[in-house]
Amino acid sequence: MHLYQDYLEEIEERKSVGLHPKPIDSGELAAEIIAQIKDPSNEYRKASLDFLIYNTLPGTTSAAGEKARFLEEIILGKSAVEEISNAFAFELLSHMKGGASIQTLLNLALGEDAEIAKQAAEVLKTQVYLYDADTARLEAAYKAGNPVAKDILESYAAAEFFTKLPEVPEEVQVVTYIAAEGDISTDLLSPGNQAHSRADRELHGKCLITTEAQESIKALQKLHPDKSVMLIAEKGTMGVGSSRMSGVNNVALWTGRQASKYVPFVNIFPIVAGTNGISPIFLTTVSVTGGIGLDLKNWVKKTDAEGKVVTNANGDPILEQVYSVETGTVLTINTKEKKLYGDGKVLADVSSAFTPQKLEFIKAGGSYAIVFGKKLQTFAAQTLGIEPPVVYAPAKEVSHQGQGLTAVEKIFNRNAVEDLLDGGEALS
Repeated sequence: MHLYQDYLEEIEERKSVGLHPKPIDSGELAAEIIAQIKDPSNEYRKASLDFLIYNTLPGTTSAAGEKARFLEEIILGKSAVEEISNAFAFELLSHMKGGASIQTLLNLALGEDAEIAKQAAEVLKTQVYLYDADTARLEAAYKAGNPVAKDILESYAAAEFFTKLPEVPEEVQVVTYIAAEGDISTDLLSPGNQAHSRADRELHGKCLITTEAQESIKALQKLHPDKSVMLIAEKGTMGVGSSRMSGVNNVALWTGRQASKYVPFVNIFPIVAGTNGISPIFLTTVSVTGGIGLDLKNWVKKTDAEGKVVTNANGDPILEQVYSVETGTVLTINTKEKKLYGDGKVLADVSSAFTPQKLEFIKAGGSYAIVFGKKLQTFAAQTLGIEPPVVYAPAKEVSHQGQGLTAVEKIFNRNAVEDLLDGGEALS
């Protein structure tokens, strides 16, 4: 059990610099932890149980594989853990985001125990991160006449994994924090010289802006526990330079909400804004986390009586403030009206942040869930031989009359057509 002892030593080292235990991704360490859970007399049993439940990385990590197989043992009655009932085991599997957890759920759903199969099917209906091997198993079971597989496919064809999610809140309360004046580079949010720590999300989060900024954000959260802190690029654009997913992750870590109580340091729904909006490439990564990016337009160029822009001695335009977003200002984002409110008055139209597609990203907790969901719905409908219902917002068609395509557009279109001819799918 040397890996667990090494882990305990690492925990003490991290504690000395204000960090929590590092999330577990090692299958070997997870296996040691599971062995200690199975031993009722083990002195580390309680701590091991907490590590397995709350501090094991999901998805395709080897640790997730060990966890999923152990939960399968519990559900099948091969292992007994007083603290993990079958219902709780299924709940944990539902939070593991694809990979080994889907394999386990399919084992159970397509297994011989009818009651367990039914429970597993209900969890599978909420999942979107299925890969080709997973969908192939479902298809084979359906063609072999398995009624549970048919039930799951019918749910997927109706995209119930999306339609049954809670709707986007009509109102989102925020409190402002001006991160900087002028354009904000993603390097301020996730410095390139700290790239070595990006795999350790909590550690990398320490490099967001400055320690003083982090303290200010925490102070705002303490004063406004029911509101989200909105990071702002005052008189500038948020997220210039690069997409830098780690930058969005850091913002979400400090100001977003935890995606799952069983997965540490993975947050979603960050809210960012800029006087001149959000850099397009950065806005893409905001969408990946199901966040909101606002174009505030709270400063405009001053004009004279003739409508000409007034400049200063250096020839730069003089800006006039339309409304204030100074740090600590409480605002309301109305996602239905697509307006930004302050003190009950409309401050700005923010409809660009709430297109049908962006609202879907927010509802699903990120754009990847939409991409996987569309693919899964199409697969299920094709397997069942039915026409899928229209669930997702249609892609917007953009064309310019009399204008030819760029070289990049030609390459993209050719590859898309070739993919379709090869049996692939064009995703909007």
